Amino acid sequence: MREYRHTPVYYFPREDVRMDLAARTESETYCPFKGKASYWTLNVGDQTSEDVIWSYETPYDEALEIKDYVAFYWNKMDRWFEEEEEIFVHARDPHVRIDALKSSRSVRIVHKGVTLADTNRPVLLFQTGLHTRDYITAEDVMMDNLVPSSSETSCPYKGTAGYWSMQSGDELIKDLVWSYPDPLPECGAIKGMLCFYDDKVDQVFIDGAPLS
Repeated sequence: MREYRHTPVYYFPREDVRMDLAARTESETYCPFKGKASYWTLNVGDQTSEDVIWSYETPYDEALEIKDYVAFYWNKMDRWFEEEEEIFVHARDPHVRIDALKSSRSVRIVHKGVTLADTNRPVLLFQTGLHTRDYITAEDVMMDNLVPSSSETSCPYKGTAGYWSMQSGDELIKDLVWSYPDPLPECGAIKGMLCFYDDKVDQVFIDGAPLS
């Protein structure tokens, strides 16, 4: 199911779910668009996950398609798969497209008068609903200005990213730069390349013009 400003949610036919491992609870929530949701606790072996399953048993007319279907809280499950491929973070939205395109445009990143990156061979990443990101090869980045961070984030479309912070005198700009060392196949062109948060630096120049 896709809902405005929500990540997609998988609903499964109740008859295809091991409801013999679930116990109904007294918990309820209300959605103005779908109705009242009931909840179940899941018991598998010696592990119990409370209120991990929900269902709209008598949904409103506009949500009748999910009647007799159940959903699971993503983060309370061990692993998720689409076909034979493991997926992460949340269900992928079929309306989101990712394109990673090699470019010859000039990209220069400047902070406090110091050029942090300068390239004419970026990879531009276009993702539905987000602004274009410029990924830069490490050879064109002043890596001496960056210190590795322990932070990590995951994206269902790109993979898991590692981060670098920048130390400038007494100022530490935390997690200024990120990179996908082993991106998902759709984004293989950005492997090992670095990307800066535009709003954390003073200036970004694209083909010599400041980014507005």
